Amino acid sequence: MAVHARVARHEPTVEQTQFARDVIAGLTARPKRLPPKYFYDEAGSRLFEAITELPEYYPTRSELAILHAHAAEMARLLPAPTALVEFGSGSSRKARILFAAAPTIAAYVPVDISSEMLAAEVAALARDHPRLKVLPVEADFTQAFQLPPAVAALKRTGFFPGSTIGNFEPYEAAGFLRHAGRMLGKGAVLIIGIDLIKDTAILNAAYDDAAGVTAKFNLNLLTRINRELDADFDLGGFCHQAFYNVERCRIEMHLASRKRQRVSVACRTIDFFADETTTTENSYKFTVEGFGALARGAGFTPLAAWSDPLGYFSVQALVAGNE
Repeated sequence: MAVHARVARHEPTVEQTQFARDVIAGLTARPKRLPPKYFYDEAGSRLFEAITELPEYYPTRSELAILHAHAAEMARLLPAPTALVEFGSGSSRKARILFAAAPTIAAYVPVDISSEMLAAEVAALARDHPRLKVLPVEADFTQAFQLPPAVAALKRTGFFPGSTIGNFEPYEAAGFLRHAGRMLGKGAVLIIGIDLIKDTAILNAAYDDAAGVTAKFNLNLLTRINRELDADFDLGGFCHQAFYNVERCRIEMHLASRKRQRVSVACRTIDFFADETTTTENSYKFTVEGFGALARGAGFTPLAAWSDPLGYFSVQALVAGNE
């Protein structure tokens, strides 16, 4: 019987302190910004899962189609046995496709900042995959963290679906890839999802849906700050904005202040001008060739790339080497 470990926690009080520091630093910067990794409290994680089901939001269904169509090819690239380390795991829906295709996966290490999401996924996997060793780690996957000792003897495979790599600035994306390469080790395979450049109308609709779910997701960040940092944001005083910046090849998501206002956050006073925006997420879009160049610069060699029939999305396999 597989061992389903408790969620490994890494300094929760330090994480709370870092949350406050990041929020204050971002809101006192010019222009204002908030790190998108803090979207994913329990409510934010639920809202994001709802976003993935929206008709406008093509990335999830496109990536799932690619994984279903090509999982067997991906499985042939994995060592035996291997530990699948998923960075920012959230739902395990995509990893389950690899479990079915790759019996070489002996352990699954979901790494996520949301303890609630991790606990729910561990329980579901214990029911659905009782023979799989599941070793969750609660951590910020962009920072150094300790892999469970139980995977020390296994080869490692990285999994980073969902086009999350696009949420980093290009230099940060290269830094994350270097970090992942160090965590996984030389010769390890990393399977990663990237969103491709496409028609602007399709991109804008995906991040500003008609039902307003993405707006709720964006505004929930203020709800979290109110709850955890003793802030007094009036959610009615802010609105969701999202648009594709053609020159920068990225979707920009903002919270815009509807009026001049003053907000208290963690005992600090923050002033907002009318129409002033706070950036909450940038989502860069790539070409297959452009992302391959970024990966090479960060010490990875592209092995394979798969796309959906519409050319909306790509899943790539990279191998870690020396920079």
